Amino acid sequence: MRPKKIILCVDDNEQSLSIRKFMLETRGYAVVACTNGNDALAAFKDGGADLVLADLMMPGIDGAELVQSVKALSPETPAIIFSGKIRMCDKDLQADLFLPKGMHAPADLLDRIRLLLVRKRGPKKAVASVTPGTTAAAPAKVGIPVSEAS
Repeated sequence: MRPKKIILCVDDNEQSLSIRKFMLETRGYAVVACTNGNDALAAFKDGGADLVLADLMMPGIDGAELVQSVKALSPETPAIIFSGKIRMCDKDLQADLFLPKGMHAPADLLDRIRLLLVRKRGPKKAVASVTPGTTAAAPAKVGIPVSEAS
C-alpha cells in the first residue's frame, strides 16, 4: 500500500479550511490543516509535506512568506497560493501556481494538485509507463503561472 501524500493546507478562514480538508481527505490525501502561517511553518519543519496549499492574505506570516520559507527548506516541494484578490500583490511569489479563490471548480483544484505531485515525483515513473517506440508527453502547465498573474 502506497503512503498517502501529505498536503499542508493553510487558511485563516476556518470554514474554507474545513471544506478544503474534507475534499482532500475524501480523495485519499493526508491533510495537515493550519489556520496561520506560523503554525504551518512549524508543522512543515516537524514533518514536511508533499505539497503546500496556502491562502495569500493571512495575519502574521502570509502565504507568500510561508511558501518562501518552505522553498528555502525544500525547493522541490510544490506550492499553490490562492487569494480572493484576482491581481497579484507586489510580493515576489515563489509558488508553482496561483489560483484566484472561488474561480475554479473543486475538481479543477484536485487535478492541479495531482499534476504538481506527479511533476514532483519526477520522470522516472512517468517514463516507465511509456511503451517502446513512443515518447512521453511533456507535463501540461497548470493554472496561472505566477509570472503572468500580476
